[in-house]
Amino acid sequence: MRSLSFFFVFLLSLFPILCFSFNPESPTDRRVLVLLDDFSLKSSHSIFFNSLKSRGLNLDFKLSDDPSLSLQRYGQYLYDALIIFSPSTEKFGGSLDLAAVIDFVDSGHDLILAADSTASDLIKNIATECGVDFDEDSSAMVIDHKSYAISGTEGEHTLIVSDDFIQSDAILGETKIEAPVLFKGIAHSVNAANSLVLKVLSASPSAYSANPESKLLSPPLLTGSAISLVSVVQARNNARIMITGSLDLFSNRLLRTAVQKSGSQDKYDKSGNELFVTEISKWVFHERGHLKAVNLRHLRVGETDEPAMYRIKDDLKFSVEIYEWSGKSWEPYVADDVQVQFYMMSPYVLKTLSTNGKGLYHASFKVPDVYGVFQFKVDYHRLGYASLSLSKQIPVRPFRHNEYERFITTAFPYYGASFTMMAGFFIFSILFLYNK
Repeated sequence: MRSLSFFFVFLLSLFPILCFSFNPESPTDRRVLVLLDDFSLKSSHSIFFNSLKSRGLNLDFKLSDDPSLSLQRYGQYLYDALIIFSPSTEKFGGSLDLAAVIDFVDSGHDLILAADSTASDLIKNIATECGVDFDEDSSAMVIDHKSYAISGTEGEHTLIVSDDFIQSDAILGETKIEAPVLFKGIAHSVNAANSLVLKVLSASPSAYSANPESKLLSPPLLTGSAISLVSVVQARNNARIMITGSLDLFSNRLLRTAVQKSGSQDKYDKSGNELFVTEISKWVFHERGHLKAVNLRHLRVGETDEPAMYRIKDDLKFSVEIYEWSGKSWEPYVADDVQVQFYMMSPYVLKTLSTNGKGLYHASFKVPDVYGVFQFKVDYHRLGYASLSLSKQIPVRPFRHNEYERFITTAFPYYGASFTMMAGFFIFSILFLYNK
């Protein structure tokens, strides 16, 4: 009886995991753990949190030093995404640490990390592991004496404005962000050698990173457009990460405040922060830019069943269906840059696929005159979209002895040479035997 009771409790503990687990057919993140330094952030950043809830995300708010913190239970992840709004945390509670956060991302889950001038070494190390380096000077902030927000209380020009957005509808949506974004926080840089890290919001050429309360005695290390205000990472496993040096970027105060850039006559009743953080969070949580490929097929021309093997010089047809998640349903993905490779050690055929506008991509080509084990490969990478990497192996054989043409056109000179030699030998024999 006791064992049955234990089994029943075990099933109940697994029930939330099974009910809210990540579903590939509905890839939007649903279970999000939000780590806070203080529960007061729930009210000071309520607009951002409420926008996530309105889109169907289930937010679980916890203090960053909660002793019960855990991302896994019974080998299963409890959450699809992690939001870290606790920049001053020196050590997470429970079983959560730097390695656990990195393993979480390496398992294909998503992360939003916001820091500020109180950022601890733990937060900076997480960012470094993701390809982003915060300014080493812990007292430094982003300062801009040209692109700052006009304010009656702002005298240090640390409340800056920026409209230098990445040009990608997949990441920031099709709605243009008209008003500039307000930013107050610390600078970070991205590794130029890391192609997975992208600057989404950059500082102006006149910005620099320094301590606003002390005199600048030496040139700052981070200046101009090298300063990234908001960066994103899409890992090779399609995990998505957003990193920023401003926790205030998400605050109600900056989301709803009016903004006017110094030296500009344009004044906006509301900053672009709300639209910016809403759109970029949609991308991070896979509500946009998530692709899937299904029904990869290949056929000989004129046949309906996939062959187990091709012969050199066969004519074949290749097709695959690609769809994009719109946040609610799968819609046909339409692009003109999807390619297929017929690959053995290197691509022997590289063909751009045509599309019917309904998600079907197709191409026809001739099998090369080389036999061996080939692969159909679709390796698709596009800015802001989930990567697709598909392959299907197929052997290619040469002609059998009875499949060659009876007379090969290219061998006609050899045929002629043979008959010419026989005719010449016959004439020579006659002349040699009968000529005196």
